[in-house]
Amino acid sequence: MKLWQKGYELNHEVERFTTGNDYLLDMHLIEFDCIASQAHARMLGKIGIVSQKEADELVSELSNLIELVRSGEFSIAPDQEDCHTAIEMYLTSKLGDTGKKIHTGRSRNDQVLTAIRLYTKAQLEKTLIFTKRVIAAIAEFVERVGELPIPGFTHTRKAMPSSTKMWAESFKCSLEDDLTIIDCAIKLVDQSPLGTGAGYGIPLPLDREFVARELGFSRVQQNPIYAQHSRSKFDTFAVNALVQIMFDLNRLATDLIMFTLPEFDLFKLPDAFKTGSSIMPQKKNPDILELMRAKLHELNGCECAIRSCTANLISGYNRDIQITKEPLIKAFESALQTLCIAELLFANLSVNPEKCAAAMTPELFATEQAYKLVQEGIPFRDAYQMIAQKFMK
Repeated sequence: MKLWQKGYELNHEVERFTTGNDYLLDMHLIEFDCIASQAHARMLGKIGIVSQKEADELVSELSNLIELVRSGEFSIAPDQEDCHTAIEMYLTSKLGDTGKKIHTGRSRNDQVLTAIRLYTKAQLEKTLIFTKRVIAAIAEFVERVGELPIPGFTHTRKAMPSSTKMWAESFKCSLEDDLTIIDCAIKLVDQSPLGTGAGYGIPLPLDREFVARELGFSRVQQNPIYAQHSRSKFDTFAVNALVQIMFDLNRLATDLIMFTLPEFDLFKLPDAFKTGSSIMPQKKNPDILELMRAKLHELNGCECAIRSCTANLISGYNRDIQITKEPLIKAFESALQTLCIAELLFANLSVNPEKCAAAMTPELFATEQAYKLVQEGIPFRDAYQMIAQKFMK
């Protein structure tokens, strides 16, 4: 039984096409949908749409359903289409007519919007924690290896002296800025859309402020049309916050791919972090770094998929937006996994002091030599030319 069933059978190929893999993806959202449904049930009891006894029964059965989901004992059937239908069917099977009342005052449009909002907020908060762990791992790395001199590069050529501390802390500083971006995304999504219905409000005296407080939102999203429009807007903003982190980790991985080359050997990965070749016996490959580098492009694709899929749509809900659920979930899963790897990487990364010292060749100190001449009173451009001549021989 579908929530929209009207007495006719849907063509099976059409059903498979319109459902897609939503029934699988919604296993990521069902717990959040249950939590939102509990708040909704309490609100219906508060305004007298259901009795207090019915509200308590709905809340209790939703708690039981959450436990079934967590234990892996509940799944969504393909013919149920989504977690919203699965929840209502479960409640109806347990509570009869009381279960049929849970959808009063809401649409699947604001129901999925609320579940995604709660999911996104929770995932962003987890991202904040994981990013802080990487920052702490970098600080521990710097404390462990000290401040060893290494070459600094511009144009992929040796340029000026750098250090392991300066290099590592460049990523620490960048990730600290990313915390601000993530926090901004959390503030943006911290709005309750429940009660906006299909996108044009609900003709009932719903207490939306009560629901927002119950769900831990800081405020209510007032305009029902904008609530629907904000889904892709907020989702792309959230994924872009993840992209900023992946941008930093992409550069980190690219640096380490070069610095761990045998020709450089400034940094070392433990063998447990390397894979091999099926044909070349000698190979130990930095796949962990190559995949970390690639994650930026994967998340760029997720962001682009969400934004482009929802462009050129008229105001209001359009089914196109169903397609954006997968890239959102994929982006969070990929980013969180990569942050875990980054933390592990810094905890196990080591430095080769001898190779670092040997890499500090004379040309790295050319600028320093020019400024010594400047301190003796020689104009900078003349000093520049004098030192340049030494290295052009």
